[in-house]
Amino acid sequence: MGIISWIVLGLIVGVIAKLVMPGKDPGGIFVTILIGIAGAFVGGFISSLLGFGSFSGFNFKGLLVSVGGAVLLLAAYRMLKNRKAS
Repeated sequence: MGIISWIVLGLIVGVIAKLVMPGKDPGGIFVTILIGIAGAFVGGFISSLLGFGSFSGFNFKGLLVSVGGAVLLLAAYRMLKNRKAS
């Protein structure tokens, strides 16, 4: 996939992750895209470690794995943010 595809996938995954875990996070659309792209990598890495195989291209299974990774990253980000605020 090209860089534009990764950005579009990151935006879609980031938005879905924000819908799954609503809340106020700083950074706006750029942080949402970055969390989505990183979530795709994290989700793919975890799924390959668990033996689900690798993903190539854009499909529903890959989208679910990417959203799962983005939700994990968003949860970790919020935990770190709350720890600093305390």
